[in-house]
Amino acid sequence: MTTFADISRILADHQPSIVEKTTHTRAAVALVIRKGENGLEALFMERASRDDDPWSGNIALPGGKVEEEDVSPQQTAERETLEETGLDLSASAYLGRLSDIVGAHLPVQVSCFVYGVTNVPGFVINHEVGDLFWVPLSDLLNPERQVMAPVQFGGESFIRPAILLPQPGKPLLWGITYRLVMDFLQIFLKIFKEVGADDYSTSLDEN
Repeated sequence: MTTFADISRILADHQPSIVEKTTHTRAAVALVIRKGENGLEALFMERASRDDDPWSGNIALPGGKVEEEDVSPQQTAERETLEETGLDLSASAYLGRLSDIVGAHLPVQVSCFVYGVTNVPGFVINHEVGDLFWVPLSDLLNPERQVMAPVQFGGESFIRPAILLPQPGKPLLWGITYRLVMDFLQIFLKIFKEVGADDYSTSLDEN
């Protein structure tokens, strides 16, 4: 059985690519994992529709811009997650970091930090969040849900790799969030093969 310690160990061996100096806007997000009724799940947010948000209405991970008072990008991810969802990650299991991602359409660099949670109280969302929901990793890994699809950004249309989410009516998961998720899924599959689990959707032992 896979444990949070296994995920942390593999992430530590992953040696993520980290950009220390950049002229891009820095941002940080949290990839939060739990064991749900359908196995391992990841937390996503649908951003609220806002004129001042270039990613308005898109699927994202909790997080936001690194502010001057933040000690580190990881603190940014924890602070923004608390502000947006009411989830306090300081009491959760920190599992590791993914490689930094640079935006394809805007000069932004995003760092992602992975957490495992076992008890999640009710969410308290702020004005930046339209919805919060969990998606089983088995759905994210399903090749039938991984597609090339038309998307729009900044008034332009593109064909990009994306994931069709199981929740009806939700936007496609694409862009920076897609790239971070796929990075994590490749790491997770390495764990799955290493432990010889029979079913990756239920292969987490939280004890």
